[in-house]
Amino acid sequence: MTTMTITHVSALATTVGPHLYWITSRAAGIVALVLSSVSVCVGLLMGGRILKARRPDLRVAHEALSLATLAALVVHGLTLIGDQFLHPSLGDVAVPFLSGYKTFWTSLGIVAFWAMLVLGLSYYARGRIGVQRWRKLHRFTALAWLFGLAHSLGEGTDAGQTWFLVMIAIVAVPALALLFVRFLPSSRAAQTGAAR
Repeated sequence: MTTMTITHVSALATTVGPHLYWITSRAAGIVALVLSSVSVCVGLLMGGRILKARRPDLRVAHEALSLATLAALVVHGLTLIGDQFLHPSLGDVAVPFLSGYKTFWTSLGIVAFWAMLVLGLSYYARGRIGVQRWRKLHRFTALAWLFGLAHSLGEGTDAGQTWFLVMIAIVAVPALALLFVRFLPSSRAAQTGAAR
């Protein structure tokens, strides 16, 4: 390495150093939002009406996306503890309404995390829960995802940036559209209701 390159790397490390935890948390939050949006899309495609005739088995992809989302969310929350500006405690990043920083949006994100964790890991207990009960419970994952989306748009450092909004639109709009289609009354039920 040349002296000039070493100087640039050293200057970059000095600049990024105090903000490393914050940058890592932001990056993990963005990754979690993208992964969770894609996971919601895959989940809705698996159980929805769009791929009814030839429904591919997407369970492995859905499970991998869900677990990767949870891992990114853990990194998102825990790296904040090292942030030198906020100085949050473990309680601040894990307990709703404890943090004094943008309390509503922070709490919404914490609630979304715990809901995603419980609902995501409930997959492994569906034998004990009962498959039908588990499926009804699992529908609330979409609500947890919506809470996470609102958290990122309400509190996220990059929420007003064009690149962030475009990226979120690319992954969230398809999920929202699939969610809308999923919860539309079926045409048969609509016809029955109209006949009554």
